[in-house]
Order: sequence, then structure tokens, then C-alpha cells
Amino acid sequence: MNKLLKYTFMLLCCFLLMGCLPLDKETDKKSIVCTTYAQYNWLQEIIGENNSTFELTLLIKDGADLHSYQPTIQDLAKVSSADLFVYVGGESEQWVSDALKEAKNKNMLVVDMMDVLKERIKEEEHVEGMKEDHDENEDESEYDEHVWLSLINAHEVVRYLSNEVQKLDDVHKKTYEENTIRYLNDIDDLNHQYEQVVENATTKTLLFADRFPFRYLLDDYDLNYYAAFPGCSADVEASFYTITFLANKIDQLDLKSIFVIDQTNLKIAQTVKDNTKKKNQKIMYLDSLQSVDDQKIKDGYSYLKAMKYNLKVLKKAL
Repeated sequence: MNKLLKYTFMLLCCFLLMGCLPLDKETDKKSIVCTTYAQYNWLQEIIGENNSTFELTLLIKDGADLHSYQPTIQDLAKVSSADLFVYVGGESEQWVSDALKEAKNKNMLVVDMMDVLKERIKEEEHVEGMKEDHDENEDESEYDEHVWLSLINAHEVVRYLSNEVQKLDDVHKKTYEENTIRYLNDIDDLNHQYEQVVENATTKTLLFADRFPFRYLLDDYDLNYYAAFPGCSADVEASFYTITFLANKIDQLDLKSIFVIDQTNLKIAQTVKDNTKKKNQKIMYLDSLQSVDDQKIKDGYSYLKAMKYNLKVLKKAL
């Protein structure tokens, strides 16, 4: 309730300010606003470099995480005036519904990625050994919002976004179609590389001493997993049971790697490793693209580069 009141107040301030201030974008450009990096980068590929038709804005930046992000008044103003607004659609973006109700642009095109992928959306699951969350909402289903970590999902959303872009600018329709075909071929080629790596793998199980946002990725290739916490968990401390379970599972399956997600504390992974018999496992990172800092983007970071990095790591582990 406190969060809802906060967003309501911010929205009120936003629209009061918008009535007094000029928009901070060029009036001859159409505005595309994205919440997360993956969708932002997909749209960069669709519209192409040096595009003069669109102004593309990424809201969650500077290394912020989807799960902890809170929009500023300026962010809400950008959403309100957008011609195309793209968001994930999960529990972490509950603020969006109120923002869209009060949007200034009533002709805005809106893309909810989880709605686009509705046939492929999965509920968060608790596998054996994973720390359970016990709260008043434990009986409610929560859907895994990390849909961008599946290349199959990426293909579907990119194709959908391309169609929306073409609705806004049919003058350059052919360019967007050509860009989209090229990029979808790159995505499909990488997906095929993942399939080959898994086909030649000697093990089909990954173990995460951390949160687990990779269910869509692993399910695409029929890989199994164990983890300390579910994907959106706010936990930072694992129970004694979870530590010993994961350590015993490493011994049982003779796993050579322990996985953590990007920008994480290695404490749990190291404790799990210390409780195994061999104590010689490699702690390996997988990039969840949940939080991307501006410098990485300036240095050439991209969705496909991140997913190629993950493939390289998986190849070593499997």
C-alpha cells in the first residue's frame, strides 16, 4: 500500500510538471521507451544506427536491477509521452499499470513482453534443496519474469517489436524488415550453437549457489538445475540445509562447477565449495543481463555478446 501511494504521488507530480514544462525530446522524433536493457538493445538492432525517426530511451540503467528499480518523476514523464513503451510485465513492474492509466499519449503502442510470450511463460518453481520463502503470499503463483534469457523468446519478441516499429514508421518499413531478418538469423544461429553444445555435453545439470533466473534458458535445452534461491528471491543468506544439500549434490553428481549470477556475493558459493569432498570446483559466472551499467554499454556490450559469453561458460562447465 505504501508503494502504491508513493507511485500515485509521483504520477501526480509528474503530470503537474508536464503541464508546466516542455517535453525534453525533439518534437519531430517518435519516442520509444524501454524498461530493461535486452529490449532496448533489440530495438537498437531493429531501427539501426543513426536512426533519425526515433528517440530510444532506456529507463533501468546505471547498473540498477529490475527487482529494485523505482521510477523517478522524469522516468514517468517519459513513459507518459512515449509513442511505443516496452516493458517485461512481471511482478517487479507493478508501477507500470498506474503509469499507463495516466499516460498523456492515449495513442501509445504498449508491448508487455510476458503477454507477447503468454504461451511460453513459466511459474517460478522451487526445486529440491532450494530455500523456501514463507510469507503471506506463499500460496499465490508468481511467474518467472526473466523471459529475455531464452533465445527462442528473444526471437518472438524481436519479431513482434519490429511489427510495432513499422506501424509507427512505415516509410522505412523495408529497412526495419531487413534489420530484423539479419538479427533474427543471428539469434537463431546462436540458438543452434547452444543446441550443439548441450548435445555434446557430458553432464546435463547445473548448480547455482545463488538466485536462479535462468529457467527459460535451461528449459530450452532440457538441462536440469539445483539452486539456493528462486529467480526473484531477495534472500542473501542460505540455510544450513541448503548449503549441505547443494554440497552433497555436487559430490553425488561429481560436478566440476558452481554457478553464480553477475554482480553477486561469492560467500554462499565458497561455503558450498568448502563443504564438498573434493573442494576443487570452479566458481563460474553467468550473465543474467538484469543489471547493466552505462560504461559496459559504451564499451560495446550487447544482448548477443552476453549470450555468447554465457554459451562459452556453459561449454566449459558441461
